[in-house]
Amino acid sequence: MSGDVELLRRLYERFNARDMESLLAAMCENVVWANGMEGGHIHGRDGVRDYWTRQWAMLDPHVEPKGFKPGPDGEIIVDVHQVVHDLDGKLLVDQMAVHIFRFEDGLIRRFDIAGA
Repeated sequence: MSGDVELLRRLYERFNARDMESLLAAMCENVVWANGMEGGHIHGRDGVRDYWTRQWAMLDPHVEPKGFKPGPDGEIIVDVHQVVHDLDGKLLVDQMAVHIFRFEDGLIRRFDIAGA
C-alpha cells in the first residue's frame, strides 16, 4: 500500500497545483472517476480532462489528505479536508470527505466519493 499512498500524496499536491497532465498520467486510459459536481461518473482520461477543465473554470477547490487506510477489497480509502471557493474567493464548501481509489498495474482504475 505504501507505494500507492505516496502516489496519492503526490497527486493531491498536483491537483491543488492544477497540474492536469501529471494527474492524467497516473490514471488508466479507461479510468472511472466520480463526478463530485453533478453526480455519476466520468469515463476515460479525456472525460476527466473535460470535467476538471469545466470545474476549474468555475471553482477553486483545494483537497488535503488527512489519512490513508486499506479497504477490504484492496482499495485505498483517504480521509480528506475539502475547501472550495468560487473564483471571487467566496467560501462554498469546507468539509471532510472520504475518497476511495482502486488501482490496476500501478495506475488509478477507479475513484469514488463515499456517500455520493
